[in-house]
Formats: sequence, structure tokens, C-alpha cells
Amino acid sequence: MGPLLLKAHRAVSCISWLATIFWALLGTIKKRLIYREGVAMESGKLGKQKLLFTVIRVFLVTSLAILAFEVVAYFKGWHYFRNPSLHIPGTSDIQSLLHMVYVAWLTFRADYIAPAIQALSKFCVVLFLIQSIDRMILSFGCLWIKFKKIKPRIDWDSLKSDDVEKFGYEYPMVLIQIPMCNEKEVYEQSISAVCQIDWPKERLLIQVLDDSDDESIQWLIKTEVANWSQRGINIIYRHRVVRTGYKAGNLKSAMSCDYVKDYEFVAIFDADFQPNPDFLKQTVPHFKDNPELGLVQARWAFVNKDENLLTRLQNVNLCFHFEVEQQVNGVFLNFFGFNGTAGVWRIKALEESGGWLERTTVEDMDIAVRAHLNGWKFIYLNDVKVLCEVPESYEAYRKQQHRWHSGPMQLFRLCLPAIITSKITAWKKANLILLFFLLRKLILPFYSFTLFCIILPLTMFVPEAELPAWVICYVPVFMSFLNILPSPKSFPFIVPYLLFENTMSVTKFNAMVSGLFQLGSSYEWVITKKTGRSSESDLVAAAERESKMVNQLQVHRGASESELSELNQIMEQKEVAPKPIKKANKIYRKELALAFLLLTASVRSLLSAQGVHFYFLLFQGVTFLLVGLDLIGEQMS
Repeated sequence: MGPLLLKAHRAVSCISWLATIFWALLGTIKKRLIYREGVAMESGKLGKQKLLFTVIRVFLVTSLAILAFEVVAYFKGWHYFRNPSLHIPGTSDIQSLLHMVYVAWLTFRADYIAPAIQALSKFCVVLFLIQSIDRMILSFGCLWIKFKKIKPRIDWDSLKSDDVEKFGYEYPMVLIQIPMCNEKEVYEQSISAVCQIDWPKERLLIQVLDDSDDESIQWLIKTEVANWSQRGINIIYRHRVVRTGYKAGNLKSAMSCDYVKDYEFVAIFDADFQPNPDFLKQTVPHFKDNPELGLVQARWAFVNKDENLLTRLQNVNLCFHFEVEQQVNGVFLNFFGFNGTAGVWRIKALEESGGWLERTTVEDMDIAVRAHLNGWKFIYLNDVKVLCEVPESYEAYRKQQHRWHSGPMQLFRLCLPAIITSKITAWKKANLILLFFLLRKLILPFYSFTLFCIILPLTMFVPEAELPAWVICYVPVFMSFLNILPSPKSFPFIVPYLLFENTMSVTKFNAMVSGLFQLGSSYEWVITKKTGRSSESDLVAAAERESKMVNQLQVHRGASESELSELNQIMEQKEVAPKPIKKANKIYRKELALAFLLLTASVRSLLSAQGVHFYFLLFQGVTFLLVGLDLIGEQMS
């Protein structure tokens, strides 16, 4: 009896020891992955770590269930060594069972899965064709504009007058606003370019609207503003105490100043934009003798478009947007979405349209839609270009695209009743609802994600729902050619561009859903990281910038000793601080794997008649495995 009790005690102790270790393991995982004790990590990764903990917990529970099944099988006598008479299935039995399972899967796939995929694919193909027709019409419209040489024209003699009394009339009062937030890399070149604009100084006021929360950056911007002010430029620095509403709140606060009523037009430039000196002379005269004109929009040009593959692919999209979409809509509809910068507004149009609102993250599109509903017309100038930057890192680009695609859907929900009840024509209402919002902002990311990122990979496993070759190859390639036409130097990148657009549809679809259903991420605003690329306007002002430190004491002659000492400390820190190390562009392996997945699925569909389905299916499985391992590795890191 004693030995049995001793064995029982040892067994209980062993079980207790195993339970303690298991419980401690769960506790450690919970602390490390959920409560993040002892680990410094961004809050944005907390949700991913919860997902990882859930996967680990499911795996452990499954393992325990299998262990329990093994124990039951052992006591039932199913174990081979305790019951030698137990029937062991032979090879023929296993083959028959596998054959039955495979036949059942084929039947289920053909009767239930394939019809559902085919129905969804037909719906997406119809949307794909509609959107392709829209792109073709826009392209033909652009060709017609070039063939007929249609473009807004102004009388260049309107600004030339020998009558001194008419001087004030020829040059209207213009307000320039430069909204920025912690723009340490680009504030100098932006302020410098704007201060060199050729316009009578007494008819111009520049507002530097700084929302920075870093005091050192605030002092640097103040110094730059004071420097230009000493040179005779009408420029003021403005910083909000209550920083709400992001850029819309910043612009709204600036427009509430009493002196704004003395100005007729307002030009807006983001912190990385560098207008040419003749910008106002190429834009403001369009308002003369055109009281219905509310906005003049200029085109963007990019100083870093050839920096890497990512910037080249962005240049393709943006060139098509400005060269084709904006130009065609401006010529034939007198309406397009304001790009938020490099444009001149009639202040009366802003005020009558309700001013800047903080309800969405696309305040530029919001004010454009409301101004259009109030009867104001827009002009787009394709020949007037303003230099700026495109994101050079994938992370910055993805965050920018999320904001650009979630905001329009959020705005659509808010302004749909106003569009329906407005007094504009039925054609303009249909253009706003069906084309501007639904087709180009909702349908495009929906069908692109569903058709090319869901249905196309599924055809690898469900060949009964095969997509035709013209859907996965010929039409997309033709549309890619149309998109690249405005930037012909990008033709060698047509295949990466096609894959890049399809993989980016995952981010765009997620953003679209977030904005449509007003999820939390639709209100996120992340400042796009800039690098401060130099341009021609920077070279013009290089000599003046070198003398900035010499004039520093003269600029702050009236400042107190404490302010001067603090300013000198900041400038010394700026000089001593090491130059930022340029980080390598981070390309996410998940996107590359997805691009490879789509490429193999497309090639497999084109070559399926040659009997290579099995090899591409194997390729596909390996790709999925790599994606899964990459996701697990990213979670663990």
C-alpha cells in the first residue's frame, strides 16, 4: 500500500508541477503580449500582439484537446500495443478514404463554392469595365484638350498699367497661408520660396500658421519669419494655443483674424511646396471679370520623383490625376476636388460656402464640394507647376493613402443630403454622386481589392471559377498604358506599377471601409514625413540664407536678453546636431509576397490550358506559407 501511495503522491506532484509551469507560461505571455510589462512598444502594435496571444492560446487549447483524445483512446483499448487485434488500415483503405474525401470536396466546390465566386466575379468585372470606360473617356478628353489646345487664358497686359491711381485695382489684396506642423526639414525652403513671390509688398500678406508642439521648432520658424520681416516682407507668425481640427482647424483659426476682411484672395501652400516667383501673376488674373470663379488650382511637380521605385510609381498616379482627371474635369465641368495646396481661393467663395470645417480629414475636398453646391466655378492650370515632395518611404505613403481614401467616404456620408437637396442641375448631382464619389472613391478600391486580391488567388484552388484572360491581363495592361501616358518615361515600370496598384488596393479598401462606416481609423491624421529636397528656388536664395546668422542680432534687436540667449542656444544646437542619417526605404515583404501571388495566379490562369495548374498551385502554396511565416515573424519582433 505504501509504494502505491508514494507513486500516487509523485504523480500528483508531477501534475501539479506541470500545471504550475503551464499557468506561469500563460501568465508570462499575457504580461508580455497584452499588458506589455517590461517591453517598450508603440501602442499601435498592441492589437497585433493580442492577435498573436489569441493564436497561441488556440494552439495550446487544441494541443490539450488532442492530448485528452489520446488519453481516452488509450483507456478504450485503441492503443496498438495494448490491443494487438486492433485493425490497422491498409494502403488500399487509406487510398479509398482519401479518394472519397477528394471526390466530396470536388462536388462541394463545384456545387457551392464555384457559383458564389463566379457571381461575385461577374459583379466585379462589370464594375471593372465601368471604371475602365470612365478612364478611357477621361483619356480621350485629355487628348481632345491637347488637340484643340484648350486651356484657360488671361490677358497678360491686365497687370501692366501706367496709371498710378489704378495700381491698387490691378493688383488685388492677396493673403498667403503656409500651414505647417513640426516641419523642421522643409520650413526654410517653403517660407523662402513664398517670400520671393513677385507681387507688390503692400498688396500681400504671408501667414505662417505653425501648429508645431516642439518649442525648438517653433523658435526656428519664428526666427525665419523675423528674418524675412526685417527684409521688408509682410509676413507674420501665428501659433494656436488650442490645436484642434488638424489643418482645417488651423486654417479656420487664421481666417478668423480681423485683418482678413481687407483681402480678396487667399493662396495656400503646404510646408513642402515651393511656388515660382510668378505664381500669383499666373493665377490671380483669372479672377478678373469672372465673378463666378471661386478657385484656381495649379499642378504639382515633384523634386524627388526619381528617388526610388516607390516615388516613380507615385509619379505615374499623380501625373494621371493632374494631367487627365483634374484638367478634363476643369475644362468640361468647371469642378474638381481641391488638392489642399497650390491653389488660390476667392475669400468670398470660402465664406459663402461655410468656411473650413473640421468634420473630416479631407477639408480640401469638403470645401470644394460645398463651394460647387453654392454655384462657384473652378479653373485648373496644368501649365502652372509648384514643386513639392512625394513620400519616399512606404510607411509614410501608406498612411497618406489611408487618409486620402478614408476621408472621401466619410465626407460622402456627411454631404449626401446636401447634394440631393441642393439647387444645382441633375447632371451635376449625378456627377458628384455617381462619378466623383461612388465610381472613383468607392467602386475603384472595392473591385480592385475583391477581384484581383481575393477572387484571382482563389481561382488557383477553384479552377471552376476561372477568370477570362482579358480580365486578368489584356484590359489591366491597356488601362496601365493609359495611366502611364502622361508620364511616358515610366513605361519601363508598367509591370511593377500594375502589381503595385493591385497590392495597394488592400490599404485603400481598408481605408474606404473605415471612412464609409466611420471607424476610429478614419479620423487619424499622420503628418507625411518630408526630407527637404532642394529645388531651383532654393538655389536662388542660397546666398541670402548664408547671411542669416549675421543678421540674427539685428533681427532681434528689440528682444530681451533671456530671449536672445534662448535663441542662441537653439541655433547652436542646430549647428552642432549631427545630420540625420537617411534610412533605407522599408519595403514590406507582405506586399511583395502579395504581388508575387497575383503574378503567379495571373500566369497560371493564362497557361492553365497547358497543364501547368499543379506546379503553379504548388508555387501558390509556398507563397502563402511565406506570407504566413512573415506575419508570424513580424508579430514576434
